[in-house]
Amino acid sequence: MNSSAPAYFIFNVVIHDEAALKPYLDNVEASYKAFGAKRIVMGGKCETLEGAAPQGLMVVLAFSSLEKAHAWHDSPAYQAILPCRLQATTTQTWLVEGIPPELQ
Repeated sequence: MNSSAPAYFIFNVVIHDEAALKPYLDNVEASYKAFGAKRIVMGGKCETLEGAAPQGLMVVLAFSSLEKAHAWHDSPAYQAILPCRLQATTTQTWLVEGIPPELQ
């Protein structure tokens, strides 16, 4: 694990209940921005060139490190809204370490 490497939370989200998801959507942006993250993908055109296509909406959050990404995910603010997403969606998530700037 390289602390200077960025990290990316990748979500493939299938929404089943938009009303139940609303508290999550209303609060998630403030929760990750508090950890210096930014959203770099939110839906948009997704072309499958190989393998199985995603089943839902693709979302990618960029963090400065794996530690920051874990701190956000484990934070009280995010844990408070996470049950809303889990109830209202079927989601696959991945946390991927990026390439440190000095190796790009």
